[in-house]
Amino acid sequence: MSYLKKDTPIPEPMDCRILTAALNLFVEHGFHSVSVHDVQKDANVSIGSIYKHFGGKEGIAKALYYHLLNEFEEMVNDVTEEDLTSRERCNKIIALLFSYTESRRNIVSYMLYAKHREFLPDEPPICSSAPFIAMRNIVQQGIDSGEIRSGDPWVIAASVFGGAIRMIHLRLDGVIKEPLTEFYDEVVDCMWQGMTPAAAPGREKRRAAR
Repeated sequence: MSYLKKDTPIPEPMDCRILTAALNLFVEHGFHSVSVHDVQKDANVSIGSIYKHFGGKEGIAKALYYHLLNEFEEMVNDVTEEDLTSRERCNKIIALLFSYTESRRNIVSYMLYAKHREFLPDEPPICSSAPFIAMRNIVQQGIDSGEIRSGDPWVIAASVFGGAIRMIHLRLDGVIKEPLTEFYDEVVDCMWQGMTPAAAPGREKRRAAR
């Protein structure tokens, strides 16, 4: 199975081989175009093994989703535990997401690009999952401490991370040809120009002008 911060164990356990094969197939061909037999062939396991471990294609997709969601959550929690300011934590999360887009492309694609509700309709939106809540909490702490401009936490969090996630989508689409790490400095510079407390009075002036 693919991980963000560690290598895949060798030999890879059977259930992990199934998830690894499914990740690559789902990202490269789309969930609806992949069959259980495709996963079985790519993982070099029996059909019975797939049904025993996961109960079918939807079970594989759900197990894969929660495995990678846990990877994402661990990444955010590791950053949260570091002795950093809220702004530094936001910057580091963006830097890691850009780096993992280049080194763990399929993981990032499945987590941030796949339309999970189309094939996992009973699962909550990823934006309400634990790692995104933790990212929003980092922003809230920055607002509370005065590091980040005041405002609705959803709006501010979307402004802090939304541009970076859009850059990831453009990279995965092939629109951006260069590694995202080359754009990191400019992305965070543009983002913080609108998110510093000093930027807040401009909003009040615009309101007054209406």
